[in-house]
Amino acid sequence: MTEASSITIRRARREDVAAIVGMLADDPLGSARERIEDPLPQSYYEAFARVERDPNLQLVVAVDGDGVVVGCLQLAVLPGISSQGGSRGLLEDVRVAKHCRSRGIGEKLVQWAVMEARARGCMLVELLTHQTRVDAQRFYERLGFARSHVGMTIRF
Repeated sequence: MTEASSITIRRARREDVAAIVGMLADDPLGSARERIEDPLPQSYYEAFARVERDPNLQLVVAVDGDGVVVGCLQLAVLPGISSQGGSRGLLEDVRVAKHCRSRGIGEKLVQWAVMEARARGCMLVELLTHQTRVDAQRFYERLGFARSHVGMTIRF
């Protein structure tokens, strides 16, 4: 059984992309957005290369003691004018493999991201979670996040 204490967080590598996409697709919302195919569509690898090159983005994975990817998240550091020119950290695509949930891995990932954002000079950390993800909302509130904004989207 994989516990948070045995987890290592590291930058994602190209060979992690399939595991990341698998976690992104592993719920009703993600399954409608992602394409799980073998081989994985090239667009995922092209997106990974763009993320990897951007100094304001960090895509990380949680890896168990056997080297298996069991979680991921992306931290974006967004420079801005607001808040006296302070940057903000934006958490995206926080996922833990279904068979590893409720073991502290998501908490470890989010805590890593909050510390990293602070170390990079961010004034705050924010995230969006879909309104139907009630369990995720409770999880983030337990970690100290507060409901503060209404998110809105236009999809293309």
